[in-house]
Amino acid sequence: MSAIFIHLSDIHFGQEKDGGKLATNTDAKDCLIKDVQSELEAKGVKASGIIVTGDIAYSAQEEEYAAAGAWLDQLAKCAGCDPKSIQLVPGNHDIDRGAINEALSWKLQLIREKGDALLDALLDDDKDRESLFTRFEAYRNFAEGYGCDLDTQGEYSADYYVELAPGRILRFVRLNSALICAKKDPKGGLILGARQRIIPEVDGEEVVVLMHHPLPWFLDTVEARKYIENRARVVISGHEHYPSVEVTPVEGGRDLMMLAAGATAPDAVDGKYTYKYNILEFDWDQETDSLAVTINPRTWDDYRKRFSRDEEFLAGKESPHILASPNFRKSAPPALEDYQHTAAAPKVNAIVNPISGAGKAEMDFGARARTLRLKFFRDLNDAQRLKILVDLAGLPDDMHKLDHSLERAFFARILKKGLGDELAAAIEIALTNPEDHQ
Repeated sequence: MSAIFIHLSDIHFGQEKDGGKLATNTDAKDCLIKDVQSELEAKGVKASGIIVTGDIAYSAQEEEYAAAGAWLDQLAKCAGCDPKSIQLVPGNHDIDRGAINEALSWKLQLIREKGDALLDALLDDDKDRESLFTRFEAYRNFAEGYGCDLDTQGEYSADYYVELAPGRILRFVRLNSALICAKKDPKGGLILGARQRIIPEVDGEEVVVLMHHPLPWFLDTVEARKYIENRARVVISGHEHYPSVEVTPVEGGRDLMMLAAGATAPDAVDGKYTYKYNILEFDWDQETDSLAVTINPRTWDDYRKRFSRDEEFLAGKESPHILASPNFRKSAPPALEDYQHTAAAPKVNAIVNPISGAGKAEMDFGARARTLRLKFFRDLNDAQRLKILVDLAGLPDDMHKLDHSLERAFFARILKKGLGDELAAAIEIALTNPEDHQ
């Protein structure tokens, strides 16, 4: 059975400037949830997870992420998947433009001019590195709750895979394409950086890359494309608000799919742009030992005021797309009896992202710990989190705001000390009595 993911991009919570637009967008988002539920029920399946390729918020404010979190919880419930199975990458609207002062603006411009050499030097310096991530503060707390924290070393982030069949793994790799986004970014003016471009290659695993900006938006597009064409099987992006799909034979026995999403809530709904999302199915094609991808593009029918299948997008496009997958063929083929035994339910694994640097996890998270992490980082404000850390991690009472890396470290320390019950109770008290922690 295929692994099914609901794919959203450019949701833009907080973009509405008047009540009418807010009501219209809210109605479309409510209809999207109903459409997801209807489509999955018609197939008798549940989703394996939800993918959001950036621009969750419009101006990267806490209240926008609070609204996004509540809506994503509803979507996950109706899709039949765990809210902790949501995967996120940041977009240009997930940076707080108000946090870009003159010094940081100058630094970002200098990175564009100097390229990888300067970016690497800044990422290697603690203060300079953290200054690059001040723009992501609200997003970083929100994404941390889902285990999709930003890799502040400037490397790719990967913590999620699906076993389509024994020995046939689909791994999701997240890239921060907004790493050097400023207040206004020209096409071709961004940088992924050398550390993010290097995508792992493992026998038996094919990679799906999640990123907000399509490849043409980068200064290092040529070098990035070399890695992506030879290491990834699918690239899913957003940003441009208009959907497209292209399958390219890279070489004999190796294909690449580039899938660009339409906007779930575009800036304006007109003749070209409207509400869109995708239902994606990933499966192992046993006959060719390849990755099979089926796209069910959903678009807003303005006449009927509901979502329907986007037949225009699909016109002339093969479905499912069978992608020649060399990394599958490098591993021993699954035994037929093993595949038949597991085909009813693809095995989904959320491998927790590193809690500390250097690419090594401080501890392994179980399901309960992931639930606590979601509530702690996504649903609590700075004061609430600090009080809990002071009470349970032994910090001084006069401790002021911690930086994000220290919050992560002390949160992990509480769990390592076996204080999960106390942490759960403290979180519930904070959520029940928010006025006590302002």
